[in-house]
Amino acid sequence: MSTKKAFFVIINPVSGNGKGKKIWKNIHPKLHQNYTIEFGFTTHINHEIELTKTALKKGFKHFIIIGGDGTLNKFITGVFSQNLVDSKDITFGVIAIGTGNDWIKTHNIPKHPTKALQTIINGTTDTQDVGCLTYLKPDLPNTYFINLCGIGFDGLVVNIVNNNRTFGKFTYIFGALKALFLFKLFKTTVTLDLKSKSYDSCFMIQLGICKYTGSGMQLTKQPNPKDGLFDISIATGFTKWDIVKNIISLFNGNIVFHKKIETYKTNHLQLSFNQQAPNSQADGEQIETKDMNVSMHPKAIRFYC
Repeated sequence: MSTKKAFFVIINPVSGNGKGKKIWKNIHPKLHQNYTIEFGFTTHINHEIELTKTALKKGFKHFIIIGGDGTLNKFITGVFSQNLVDSKDITFGVIAIGTGNDWIKTHNIPKHPTKALQTIINGTTDTQDVGCLTYLKPDLPNTYFINLCGIGFDGLVVNIVNNNRTFGKFTYIFGALKALFLFKLFKTTVTLDLKSKSYDSCFMIQLGICKYTGSGMQLTKQPNPKDGLFDISIATGFTKWDIVKNIISLFNGNIVFHKKIETYKTNHLQLSFNQQAPNSQADGEQIETKDMNVSMHPKAIRFYC
């Protein structure tokens, strides 16, 4: 590599209804003029993970992610599922063009591509925590997340949303309404701080690192992306009517004060489920719901802000 700062750029060409290619075409000349650049377009599921690992082997430690929260999640998975480069030596920037774009909201990163690029060029950085799900079934790889992991109702919403993107910015609302008629409460046992508690009618469990999920919903009480702790909400016994009459509270954060919601802070917990496990999501990506340990990597990666 030359002495100029080197970036590897990962572009999801289908994010934002195909905006990825157009945005890259516009910003590539400016980047190429000032930096050493290599890039890759994602072409298949989990390609971001492969591109990340390949770039790290080539010596890249600075990345730009052009895509949505899911693209960012796969990049994070690529970083933390390799041992060649310490994650704390890696810095990334995001040009967000997805459906939810929830991660950038916590850090006040501009959504406009040109302004987001300028944030990267300015070079100011910060660190944040990364969560890890380690399944007790040994043949399943770890799952990583940088924003929020949700188990239950919002996992079903993500399942619906990821299979139907035709409603644009209203996609999450469509997904939530459809999920109301499909969702079933589930049983789970949660162990934190060496104390176990079983729930027979769980609605959802939120493991928050950052503040927003589901295109702007605020479902945890006091998330802090660099305190080394998960901000946890456990909702039980919710009915369809509970959701309908509290819809505004989902977006202004007041839902966490509902009498059917418990909140906790911890850096480690264990979740176990019966055979009818619910849907789950991490950063808007569908994931396996199996018995798992959840742990935190504090201040584990650096980003441009």
